[in-house]
Amino acid sequence: MNSDVSDSPWAGSAPPKNIAFVATGTSKAEDGFSRLVDRYGNCPVEMAEVVVCLGGDGFMLETLRQVMDRPVPVYGMNCGSVGFLMNPFDQDDLPARLTATQSAVLHPLHMRATCVDGSVHEADALNDVFLFRQTRQAAKIRIDVDGRERMPELICDGILVATPAGSTAYNLSAHGPIVPLAGNLLPLTPISAFRPRRWRGALLPSSAVVTFSILETEKRPVAAVADFTEIRDVVSVVVRENPARSVTVLFDPGQTLSERIITEQFSA
Repeated sequence: MNSDVSDSPWAGSAPPKNIAFVATGTSKAEDGFSRLVDRYGNCPVEMAEVVVCLGGDGFMLETLRQVMDRPVPVYGMNCGSVGFLMNPFDQDDLPARLTATQSAVLHPLHMRATCVDGSVHEADALNDVFLFRQTRQAAKIRIDVDGRERMPELICDGILVATPAGSTAYNLSAHGPIVPLAGNLLPLTPISAFRPRRWRGALLPSSAVVTFSILETEKRPVAAVADFTEIRDVVSVVVRENPARSVTVLFDPGQTLSERIITEQFSA
């Protein structure tokens, strides 16, 4: 997932006036929503210059998916827990804050999953695409990259491909590397690998096409997940970056996604 970091869409021009506020269902987010709407009004998302998202990273991902391919940036205010994609909540001088932001253009991963019954399912993911065993049996997976077999058999609980923005999520929990946005790299990370036991994954160029082939599908069924989309009983999954789709995320100065990724690598 490439990311191009640039100035605010309103740099050198008038601050945005048409702001759409969306909030998750928590009391903290709903309270912030009420205060912001009372102060700045609320515009329909379809007519907005910017969408302000109140919640956590999960709700931010939902919002980004809803506005994907539209020319409207999203500014997150943290009303959740981690808030890696969010900015601090502050209701004061919001138009000025938006004018001072920096923007990052993100491209999702595309998953094409073929199931045992021959059906084909496609979905995009801003965080990651991962495969995971459905039963007590470990999964057996062959890995091809750009049409070349790289691992004939991985025995594991699962495996994932993450975007740079998603490299601090499930990928990091699975001991995968954090990837700077400008690196144009995709982490390929095993989940509880049994054989080869010492394999820790790989870093692939963002142009790579990764194909997972499930071995012994009847005995060792596997599900594939692209963010919010889960497909069960897959026999093969192809993952690649989707440069045709994009979303724009806004961050306060000095708090860009690239800076947060660097900071995360030095945290305990």
